Amino acid sequence: MIEPGRSVKDIEIDSNTSIEKIFEELSQSGGFESVNLSDGLEILTKMISDEQCLRFVSFVAAVMSTGLRGIIKDMIKNKWFDVAMTTCGALDHDIARHFSHYKEGSFTMDDKKLADQNIHRLGNILVPMESYGPIIEEKMQEFLEEEYQNGTREMTTAEICKMIGKHLGEDSFLYWAYKNNVSVVIPGIVDGAVGNQIWLFTQKHNDFKLNIIGDAELLSGLIFKAEKSGAFMIGGGISKHHTLWWNQYREGLDYAFYITTAQEFDGSLSGALVKEAISWGKVTQKAKQATLHAEVTTILPFIYAALISKLKNR
Repeated sequence: MIEPGRSVKDIEIDSNTSIEKIFEELSQSGGFESVNLSDGLEILTKMISDEQCLRFVSFVAAVMSTGLRGIIKDMIKNKWFDVAMTTCGALDHDIARHFSHYKEGSFTMDDKKLADQNIHRLGNILVPMESYGPIIEEKMQEFLEEEYQNGTREMTTAEICKMIGKHLGEDSFLYWAYKNNVSVVIPGIVDGAVGNQIWLFTQKHNDFKLNIIGDAELLSGLIFKAEKSGAFMIGGGISKHHTLWWNQYREGLDYAFYITTAQEFDGSLSGALVKEAISWGKVTQKAKQATLHAEVTTILPFIYAALISKLKNR
């Protein structure tokens, strides 16, 4: 026999209602995704507050082209996470936006006309060509040459990220990762402009090597020592999977909150709910876990604001 839960409660909000209280209201509303949103806030609060927990954040690169870059930067600045998993495009956008600017556009713009004007379109974000490729090429060759002249002949992706971070400023997530000793790992680093520049650098310096196995050594050293582990996964793809993959070696995540727009009907990794990872041993059977179907640039600022409030009041 299935026992029903508590009674559904109407949401009550007035001009004095705090954002933290709104999330509490959602938890009792029985509303479809709103309960997952409220559960996710509780999971993140407990994960970030747990001093025994090795904390991961993973995110897709596309959001770094938007203003959400500032939220991700601030979460790392706040020392909420120990490891960040992302894709090469996040490095590309962090460099490009530090040294230049992207522009607002729309999803309905004429891409042929944009191409004629040397403007790339990423959803409703416009990336002028001069703000992207040439800047990344110039800066990466400069950064790598400096390391090479100092005697460096081999680097992991985590070391590449630290190298970039120390050359950027306070608007950059890589800068704060470097400043706060947060390891940023890029499992698919050759799939992007920064990775391409590393390859081009090796054409001039064929004794310079990218050491992917070194990243595995870094992650294994952290995972095997962790009393607990948790992850906030923003979007899917390789960033999400690499986070789950490494945590299977300690029998899974103890905390897991995933935000996605993907659906599970096609069997994709991005569409898979967090609970599916339990069957693989990537999330523990007793884990505090939730999946929220939402567009992250819309919802993450509110989660961040509520997290600040809850962590301050703990």
